[in-house]
Amino acid sequence: MKKKIILPVLAITIFFTTVSFKSDFFEIAKQIEIFTTMFKELNMNYVDETNPAELMDTAIKAMLDDLDPYTKYWNEQDVEASKIRNAGEYTGIGASVKTIKDKIIIMEPYKDYPADKAGLKAGDEIIQIGDIVVADFKEDAGELLKGASGTKVDIKYKRQGETKTTVLTREEIEVDAVPFYTLLENNIGYIVLSKFNNKASSETIDALKDLKAKGANKIILDLRGNPGGLLSEAINVTNIFVPRGALITTTKSIVKKYNKEYFTKKDPIDIQIPLVVLVNGRSASASEIVAGSIQDLDRGVVIGARSFGKGLVQRPKKLTYGTQLKITISRYYTPSGRCIQALDYWNRDKNNNAVRIDEKDFKAFKTKNGRTVYDGGGIQPDIELETSKYSDITTALLKSDAIFGYGTKYYYAHQLQKAEDFKFTDKDYEDFKEFVKQSDFNFETRTEKSFNKALRTAKEEKLDDEIAASYNSLLGAIKASKEKALDTHKNEIVALLTDEIIKRYFYREGLYNYYVNHNPEVAKSKEILNNKNEYQKILK
Repeated sequence: MKKKIILPVLAITIFFTTVSFKSDFFEIAKQIEIFTTMFKELNMNYVDETNPAELMDTAIKAMLDDLDPYTKYWNEQDVEASKIRNAGEYTGIGASVKTIKDKIIIMEPYKDYPADKAGLKAGDEIIQIGDIVVADFKEDAGELLKGASGTKVDIKYKRQGETKTTVLTREEIEVDAVPFYTLLENNIGYIVLSKFNNKASSETIDALKDLKAKGANKIILDLRGNPGGLLSEAINVTNIFVPRGALITTTKSIVKKYNKEYFTKKDPIDIQIPLVVLVNGRSASASEIVAGSIQDLDRGVVIGARSFGKGLVQRPKKLTYGTQLKITISRYYTPSGRCIQALDYWNRDKNNNAVRIDEKDFKAFKTKNGRTVYDGGGIQPDIELETSKYSDITTALLKSDAIFGYGTKYYYAHQLQKAEDFKFTDKDYEDFKEFVKQSDFNFETRTEKSFNKALRTAKEEKLDDEIAASYNSLLGAIKASKEKALDTHKNEIVALLTDEIIKRYFYREGLYNYYVNHNPEVAKSKEILNNKNEYQKILK
C-alpha cells in the first residue's frame, strides 16, 4: 500500500522538477540565442564602426546593475586584485590610491613602504609613470604602479600646484588584518581588526595571547571601518570568544545547496573575558557577522553606531579567459534569526533606486539571554554614540573627498610635532565650512531632488515663470538648512576630520595611539569594561 502511494507521488515530483528545470533551461537558451543574433547584427550593420568588447562590457554591467551592487563582473585584473585582498600580500608601492580621470591621487602612504620612502604624501597627484602620461592611458593607470619586487619606477607628480619627480623601488607589501593592538590602563586590551583576509583570525589570536600575557583581562575589538571579507574568517574570529559548536550564522538562498548553518569548529581562546565590539556605518559584511553573533549570544557589548547593513553573501564563479563573476548567492542571518540587510534591491522605487527598509518594518528577535534586538538595518549597538554616526551630509562629504581635501589643506598649513598636542578647534571648523563652500562639493537633499523634478515638470507645462520666485525662495531655505546641517552634525564631522589629519602627520599607527586616549568610542568602552555591574546589566 505504501509503495502504491509513495511511488506515484515521487514520480509526479520528479516530473514537475524536470519540467521546471527544462522550462528554465529553454528560457535561458532562448534569451542567449536572441542576444547572440542581435549582437551579431548590430556589429555587422551599425552605421558607425563599433567596438564589440566595449559594447559587451556595457551590456554585462547594465544587466548586473539591475540586481545588487555586490554582483560584479571581474576581468583578469579584478581577479588578481581579489586574490591580493584575501591573501594580504602584494608587490607594489605601499599606498592606497584613487584613480580620477587624468591622475592618480595618493590617499594614504603606508609607513616605511616605497611610496613613503620616496617622500610621497596623501594628496599628491601622480600624473606620469615612467614614460606613460596617466591622462593618455585608457586602462586602469593604477596597474602601472605594480610590478616585480626590486624594480624601479619613475614618478612625476603634483603637490600643491608644484610638479615634482621621484623614483620608487617596488617591494613585497604585507597587509596586516590587525594593524595595531596595545594594552591600555586597568588591564584593557585594545585590538584593531581592519579587514577579514585569510590572516584575520590568526593575527587576532596572536594579539589576544600577547595582550593576555601582559595582563589583559578585558578586551576592546575595534571593527569600525572594516568592510568585511572572508566568511570563514568571520566564523573563526568569533570562535576566539565563543565555544566550539556555537551557531554563528545561517545562509539562505533559493538555491538549496547554499542553505547552510555555520558553527564554530575550534576550541576558543577565552570565553569568559569581558568583551566590547566597536562598529560604525562602515562596518560591513564579515564585521556584522562577528558583531551580530557576539550580540545575539550575549558574549559582549556592542558600542558605536548602526553598522552598514550588508546581509548578502557573495561567491566568485570562474568564467572563460581568466574572468570571474562575483555573484550574490544567499542572505546571511545572525544566530537569533536576524537578516540585517538595510537596502531592498529587489523592490526599487520609481527611479530604480534600492529602498532603505523602514524602521517601522523592523522585526524583533531575542538574544540568548532574552534581550530584544531588531533586523533590517545593520547591527544596532547596545550603546549608540553620536560621534560614530554617519548622517546624509557626512556621507556626502566623504564621497566627495571634501574631508580628505581639507586634510591636505590643513597639513600644509600647520606644524604638528605630537599627536597629543592636536585639537580641532571651533576656528578650524569654521575654516572647514568655508573650504566646503568654495569647493565643488555638491550635496543634494531628497527635498531638493523632489523640487528639481517638480520644476522640470513645471517647465514642460510652461508654468515655470509663475513659480520661479517661490521656487528660488525655497531653494534659498534649503541652502540655509544644508549650511545648518554642518553645525548640526559637527561632532561626527569633526571626528572624521581628526582621523584624517592625525593620519597625515603620524600615519595610521599614530591615529590608533591617539584613539586610546582621545576617541569617544574607546573612552566609552573603557568606562563599560571598568564597571562590572554595568557590563553585566547590559547583557542581562
